[in-house]
Amino acid sequence: MKTKAPPKRKILKFFVKYRTVSLVGFGLWLYFAMSAYNISLWWIVLAGTIMGIVFGKVFCRWVCPIGMVMEFLLRLSADAKVRQMYAYHKLGCPIAWISGYLNRFSIFRIKLSADSCTSCGICDKKCYIVAMEPAKYSLYKTVKSNPGDSYTCSKCLECVAACPNGSLNYKS
Repeated sequence: MKTKAPPKRKILKFFVKYRTVSLVGFGLWLYFAMSAYNISLWWIVLAGTIMGIVFGKVFCRWVCPIGMVMEFLLRLSADAKVRQMYAYHKLGCPIAWISGYLNRFSIFRIKLSADSCTSCGICDKKCYIVAMEPAKYSLYKTVKSNPGDSYTCSKCLECVAACPNGSLNYKS
């Protein structure tokens, strides 16, 4: 018998499932706010840095207008060159550098509750960081590094939403 997810998990799953809608909304709002009010890019870098301190590298996956364009290109094409272009964008962005570095020190982090984890591996299958370097990272294997602390983790939170037991959490 399937157990009912607590309300917090349902909300998280909803936001992760519709993250692209959030990205489009925030991305367009940020673009138009910068254009209409002549907001300096330095203020955006500062906001991205503050978000990095608190949440980790969430700016790229949840707010960035360029990230929005790149995600749509990724969905339209499975071409390796397009994926490389997305990686290049992340390497060329100062907010990605700063918030990626702050992943290890951010207040909110992806944490495992080992006592409720059944080691099913669903979280690792959902994580794109683990897919890139499975020998180095795992969310549930304690002998490997946590991909949520990695520079490249953009906190898409698909791993947290996919955990059937609620053993993974994004909290302070």
